[in-house]
Amino acid sequence: MATFISVPLKKSSEVDLVKPLSKFITSAYPAGEEQLEYLRAVDELNKLRKNALGRPLDKHESSLEILLRYYDQLCTVEPKFPFPELCLTFTWKDAFDKGSLFGGSVKLALASLGYEKTCVLFNIGALASQIASEQNLDNDEGLKGAAKFYQLASGAFAHIKDTVLSALNREPTMDISPETVGTLSQIMLSQAQEVFVLKATADKMKDAIIAKLANQAADFYGDAFKQCQYKENLPKYFYFQEVLPVLAAKHCMMQATAELHQSALANQKKRFGEEIARLQHATELVKTVASRYDEYVNVKSLSDKISRALTAAKKDNDFIYHDRVPEVKDLEHIGKATLVKATPVQVPLSQKFTDLFEKMVPMEVQQSLSIANSRRGDMVSRLVGSLREATNLCNGVLASLNLPAALEDLSGDSVPQSILEKSRALVQQGGLNSIEQLIKELPELLQRNREILDESLKMLDDEEATDNDLRAKFSQRWNRTPSGDLYKPLRAEGVSFRNVLDKAVQADQVVRERYNSHCEMIALLCKPENELCSAIPSANPAKTLQGSEVVNILKAQLAQLDEIKQDREVLEGEIKSVTFDMTAKFLTALAQDGAINEEALSSSELDTRYGAYTQRVQQNLRAQEDLLAQVQTSHQEFAALKQSNAEANSREEMLKKLASAHDSYIEISSNLKEGTRFYNDLTEILLKFQNKCSDIVFARKTERDELLKELQQSIAREPSAPSFSVPAYQSNTSASAAAGPIPTPRTVFPVQPQAKGQPPARPPPPNFTPQAASSSTPSEAPPPNLSNPPPMAPPTAPTQAQGPPYPTYQGYPGYYQMPMGYPYTYGYNMPFMHYQGQGQAGYPSGPPSQHPYPYPQQPPQQQPFYPQQ
Repeated sequence: MATFISVPLKKSSEVDLVKPLSKFITSAYPAGEEQLEYLRAVDELNKLRKNALGRPLDKHESSLEILLRYYDQLCTVEPKFPFPELCLTFTWKDAFDKGSLFGGSVKLALASLGYEKTCVLFNIGALASQIASEQNLDNDEGLKGAAKFYQLASGAFAHIKDTVLSALNREPTMDISPETVGTLSQIMLSQAQEVFVLKATADKMKDAIIAKLANQAADFYGDAFKQCQYKENLPKYFYFQEVLPVLAAKHCMMQATAELHQSALANQKKRFGEEIARLQHATELVKTVASRYDEYVNVKSLSDKISRALTAAKKDNDFIYHDRVPEVKDLEHIGKATLVKATPVQVPLSQKFTDLFEKMVPMEVQQSLSIANSRRGDMVSRLVGSLREATNLCNGVLASLNLPAALEDLSGDSVPQSILEKSRALVQQGGLNSIEQLIKELPELLQRNREILDESLKMLDDEEATDNDLRAKFSQRWNRTPSGDLYKPLRAEGVSFRNVLDKAVQADQVVRERYNSHCEMIALLCKPENELCSAIPSANPAKTLQGSEVVNILKAQLAQLDEIKQDREVLEGEIKSVTFDMTAKFLTALAQDGAINEEALSSSELDTRYGAYTQRVQQNLRAQEDLLAQVQTSHQEFAALKQSNAEANSREEMLKKLASAHDSYIEISSNLKEGTRFYNDLTEILLKFQNKCSDIVFARKTERDELLKELQQSIAREPSAPSFSVPAYQSNTSASAAAGPIPTPRTVFPVQPQAKGQPPARPPPPNFTPQAASSSTPSEAPPPNLSNPPPMAPPTAPTQAQGPPYPTYQGYPGYYQMPMGYPYTYGYNMPFMHYQGQGQAGYPSGPPSQHPYPYPQQPPQQQPFYPQQ
């Protein structure tokens, strides 16, 4: 009776996890011990996949443990890597499709970690079913193990049924479709219930309990049989064609077992007629199994047991009790008892699991950290920007008032000390040469970034154009995701980069115009003191103002402004030095709520960290505003006391321009340095973007080549010609032999000479009797058809017959590497394929009607199905 069903394993192609995962780690994490630890973990993950999927697995719990550990690792690593961007393609074969003589089995390749998890979970269920089927059911330990593994298998298949469509976002192969795995889950649950029936029987439990357990097992098997029978896609599998009779037999056997034990219960209650009725029903059930499913299950032991019980019951009833035997339909229904349920899939499945990437935070936390850092950067930029804006305002106001130069220039014929200090500062910073060098570098940096961005988008354009050509050529057969849909996020990112560059160009133009308007004064300020003094107009002395109260007040106010500026520099340094880490808070929120409210958490932390600095900035700005108002009032009094004439006004105007030139130089230099740093940082970002584009294009190229190979095999398996009827002279060999030899018919198309090897030997002529040979004289032989001479081969006929061509990927004729126009492609060379447009001929159709042979001939100018280079 112990015939149990197991599920075959799916097979996977080898995948290199090391390269893409290591590439992401080196780009996302700084060099150090942490990065090395993650790289070592990637190697361990790759080894774990090879152990779980790259070799045959024994039907033992240790092999199942490897699969469980790999599945657990996939679940924990999924949120920590951007797998959609890494474009890792996983290829799996259909577990039940054994292929055909002319092609391999059905397989599906997807760049989805959810697909990998689904297939690994299928193998967990399949291996668990195989291990359960190998258990020794003659002892208690084997029965417990079988029940445990069948319930684990049922839970694995049930989980796939609920999650496969959302995990794949496309139609799966039939073995992991919801219909198939739902049926498999029901079969495993039925077998687990049957194991409990065997255990209850071995433990000699009460007949009422065994009857209920067996009745429930019969219901489970009946449900599984219906699912197999009524799912139109399942019966095409040879696997389910073998499973169906086993399920039907088990349904009858479990029902017969339930009736057997229920009859014993009726005997105990002295219902002898009911006992006989139930045993007769059980007998009919086992007879059905023996007659229909004898080759699948062995029912002899159960049949003998029922037969002995029925004989004894009839004998006692006939001689002693004379109880009426009721109809089966009038019998009381047997109850049901369920002791099994599908084991839910809860990670970790393995008790020995250790997370290889335990210290790596999930991608959701990484994204939240990135946004939080951006918010922090905006906060710092806003505070520092308001401080710098206030400094520029203060310098502008003082320059317009010619302060402090006006207070130092009371002699009227020398260079003020503040102007000399500004001049020396500019000379130390490089003067005009440093500014011009920075201005000269900006276009080169801009052009480099533009070229990287253009090259990245060009790779996407070229691959998308190729995909569109193939989609137009193969129509419905080209069933992969369109490149245009797949590249939408990348193109949106490219547009964003393009807008950033355009804004940067506008900012560069503003800085350049400002430099042009101040370069003359900056050049003058950088000259030696004697030349600077001669360039500044002289004025009448104003020594009478020295020591006056107005001058002293202005000097005190300017000193206070200097203190405010110094406090501002200290405050700016403190704001920039504030650091904090939101990782712990984000991880806690993710663990508690399952999601991260980044905006609320970040805003609260920013208020705590920068609240005091925001107040200090506001106080500093208000103090400067009040002091500048006082300076302007004092300067009006000072200007009224000064002797005003044309020379003094000209000299004061020149000093104002020199002071403004100094401030403009400082600001322009700062802007240019920020621009240079911006372009260099953007170069690194664009290179990462280009790497992302290269990776996805390379993955798409690999997927394209794989699909082309499958299409080629599919087309090769298609019949070259429609069905045709065999000529009468070939079907009646005896008549043709009696009629004598028939001359070989001429071919309609010229046969191309073969360059490779010699053709196979011609088969011997048909046998015929001497009488037939003697009766056919040469004069009676049909004359040759002189009006239709054999065609001549063209003089330029190819030396080799044209057959099905091959796609132009590496290793096949016609492949060559496309030269890349820019060095930022990191070695990805894309195959460039010419595709034939409209009018391409396919494979030859059926044979011409006038051709006497039953197979088609090769036309002389046949165009290949696939385009050639």
